[in-house]
Amino acid sequence: MNYFAPSELIFNEDNSIFHLHLQPEQVADKVILVGDPGRVSLVASHFDQQECDVQNREFYTKTGSYQGKRITVLSTGIGCDNIDIVLNELDALANIDFSTRQTKDKLRSLDIVRIGTCGGLQSNTSVGTFICSQKSIGFDGLLNFYAGRNEICDLAFETAFTNHMHWLPQLAAPYVIDADPELLARINQGDMLDGVTISSSGFYGPQGRKLRIPLADPELNAKICSFDYEGHKITNYEMEGSAIAGLSRLLGHKAMTVTMVVANRIQLEVNTSYKSNIDVLIQKVLERI
Repeated sequence: MNYFAPSELIFNEDNSIFHLHLQPEQVADKVILVGDPGRVSLVASHFDQQECDVQNREFYTKTGSYQGKRITVLSTGIGCDNIDIVLNELDALANIDFSTRQTKDKLRSLDIVRIGTCGGLQSNTSVGTFICSQKSIGFDGLLNFYAGRNEICDLAFETAFTNHMHWLPQLAAPYVIDADPELLARINQGDMLDGVTISSSGFYGPQGRKLRIPLADPELNAKICSFDYEGHKITNYEMEGSAIAGLSRLLGHKAMTVTMVVANRIQLEVNTSYKSNIDVLIQKVLERI
């Protein structure tokens, strides 16, 4: 019997899921993930109507409708560790019967799109570019804790990457995961760049930024920028997409990440006043999801 004990699947007193504080009926089949809780209201400002508004810690959720489509927008906070919480709890809300604590006979597949910001790593990823992560390279190691990881990852790409990087043995083994091809094609209608994205485990050292602590590998970004595998070059850094794509694939959901470049690490450019431009990306995703 597929039964999930109270210590493994935790409910709050109102029978909502532990971290997200959501009830199953509050989650739509189309889900937009954002990092910043403040961006939830920006996405939801385009809804024709709203039906729920739930917040706990950095997890803020609104569900509503846009042009006849029911959509949930949810903030994850920063990092793949938070994605482990969000994806597992979203799947539980969709596919576990809360009354019996068992997997439902009929499973729901969610369409999950992350909208975020990133740092460009090539000359063609200048500030303002929209990048769809065709492939994500996870520096976080999260997917390595789950069975089935090798069956869904691009192992040849992983080997080529780790060999090129002379990967340090004390670091988590990177994994390479593809976005869902149908969802990727639906979101990128020729006006975005399909890229290879690194999901980093941090913002400073893990992305080659040196402040007061020296880096274990001072050539990290130079090696990343020079990597080329069968015509695939690494286009950008962000911090959540690999876990979203990987966990979604294992759980039977469609997922992809699209980000806007707010800094180019090679050209040393940055734009911190990007909020109006990110709204353009939000509206494109709302129309296409």
